[in-house]
Amino acid sequence: MTNSTHTSGHDQAKTSERRTLRRDAAQNRRRLLEAARTVFAEHGLDAGVEEVAQAAGVGVGTLYRRFPTKYALIAELVREFMEEVVALARQAEQVADGRGLERFVYALGEVQAANRGCLARIWTDDTSTALRDEYRVLVAGLLANAKAHGAIRDDAAVTDLDLLFWSLRGIIETAGELSTPAWRRQAAICLAGLRPSSDALADLPIGEEVVAHSRESSLLS
Repeated sequence: MTNSTHTSGHDQAKTSERRTLRRDAAQNRRRLLEAARTVFAEHGLDAGVEEVAQAAGVGVGTLYRRFPTKYALIAELVREFMEEVVALARQAEQVADGRGLERFVYALGEVQAANRGCLARIWTDDTSTALRDEYRVLVAGLLANAKAHGAIRDDAAVTDLDLLFWSLRGIIETAGELSTPAWRRQAAICLAGLRPSSDALADLPIGEEVVAHSRESSLLS
């Protein structure tokens, strides 16, 4: 009976230890991602993993156990970004009267600002292709719904929204942590230009091939 009790207590202790290790590992992983987001925002993607580990308060070995390469670390930041973007687009679908698109524009601006250090990789990282495809389907749906409710002009295209988001990215990357008033004003100006009007736009929307080429160029730069 004593041996059985001793064995049971030993097993419980081992189980508790494993849970603690898993919890510590999860906390270290989260600290590393938050630190990477901050370090890359301040110093760009050229910043070293040593800076990230130091900012997270862990050793470089701990970083490499969670993320075997710097690319893997950046890819995880991108994946989390895209998961949040998709979730925000789904929430915007529930907004009445075709106003979901406008809400999503501002929500995406906020997320871009919070991840400004890795924006150069957001739309090109090949580990998040499925999420990006889902994002584009959702945005197309938001645009169609906005048109159906008369909130957006009939000749607006999804690629017009690409231009809008690119402009916000440029402002955010240029102005850094001081960018919020600027990108919000730019979003308001662009949305005003997309509202219904009896005047036709002088130029046709850019094609999807231009968007694809621009992303490829961004990946190579």
